[in-house]
Amino acid sequence: MDIQEQLPLTESTFFIIVSLAPGPRHGYAILKEVEALSEGRVTLSTGTLYGALKRMLDGGWIERADDPAPDESERERKAYRLTKLGQRVLEAETVRLRRLLALAQLRTEGKPA
Repeated sequence: MDIQEQLPLTESTFFIIVSLAPGPRHGYAILKEVEALSEGRVTLSTGTLYGALKRMLDGGWIERADDPAPDESERERKAYRLTKLGQRVLEAETVRLRRLLALAQLRTEGKPA
């Protein structure tokens, strides 16, 4: 699979995979982490989140994991973690964004690219 064909990521997808980079999270924790990482700018509905998670599962970017923080309700929550492919996608998008930032910085400083 050519990772570059997967880029650019939508902002929501980017924040979801960034939220999973440190380790597994369940859906509600992902929602809260995305909101925190985006400083409240990106708030995902559960439908948007689970649609994105399904696409990432189907694409092999994430996989199911044991719930890292089970609660006492005995209700099993679905947790997810990045796969090696998901980590590669995140790394490629990070490189792409750094290049864009470097270009913008050069141009705003009046320097040629």
